[in-house]
Amino acid sequence: MNPFTANNRPPIRAGTSTKAGPGMTPRSFLRSSLRWSAAGVGLAAVSYAAYVGVTWARYGHASGPNPDEHDELLDRFMPVFDIVERHHIHIAAPAAVTLAVAQAMNLFDAPIVRAVFKGRELILRAAPDNRLRPPGLLKEMQSLGWVVLAETPGHEIVVGAVTKPWEANVTFRSLPAETFRAFNEPDYIKIVWTLRADAIGATTSIFRTETRAIATDLSARAKFRRYWSFLSPGIILIRWLMLGPLKAEAERRARQGAGARAPRKEANVS
Repeated sequence: MNPFTANNRPPIRAGTSTKAGPGMTPRSFLRSSLRWSAAGVGLAAVSYAAYVGVTWARYGHASGPNPDEHDELLDRFMPVFDIVERHHIHIAAPAAVTLAVAQAMNLFDAPIVRAVFKGRELILRAAPDNRLRPPGLLKEMQSLGWVVLAETPGHEIVVGAVTKPWEANVTFRSLPAETFRAFNEPDYIKIVWTLRADAIGATTSIFRTETRAIATDLSARAKFRRYWSFLSPGIILIRWLMLGPLKAEAERRARQGAGARAPRKEANVS
């Protein structure tokens, strides 16, 4: 006889639940879930603390570029820097198309990007920023005070500003290209970043973005070191998040353009 037939089923002990698994009550299931959640939070906290420590220790020891990353245009404005972030991605689109798409991107369309800025707002207790901004990454940044310092059409744009990023409601001060490198007013951070598309063929390119920053004095350096150590993950995440959508849109435009240029085949008439 099957020991698990309806007439010979083992009795269910009081307090057990067949849904939560053998011998696991809803209460024990909840305790187990809470323990795993606490372990996850603890691991995240330890990982973040480790990141902060490493970033603090590495501050002021920025790595140099690889040979293919070297940027003479950027070096004109900031040859020496305290921190640097570099990101790149291969794209099946001409360099000019890639750069045009990068300029026109709307980063704030991404919920994660909005969440990063909201997080900074809450951490630093900043007033909500509800200003209307023009569409497109480059125009949006210019509306905030960033200026184009140099440009090679179809290849690269260098953008810069000076600021005090540790302030809750941060502002960006515009400087003309001819005075940017020599600027040394105390208690400021000078920042430059690029949008760059290197052609590796007629229909392929590598998009690169590089951000450099340096303090004008020791006081600013100390403040920015704390700020960068704790809040740089969000800044780096935004740089990284732009790569996927940029690749998809640039390649879509390249395919669309190739289709428009392709000659139409005439139908054979017999």
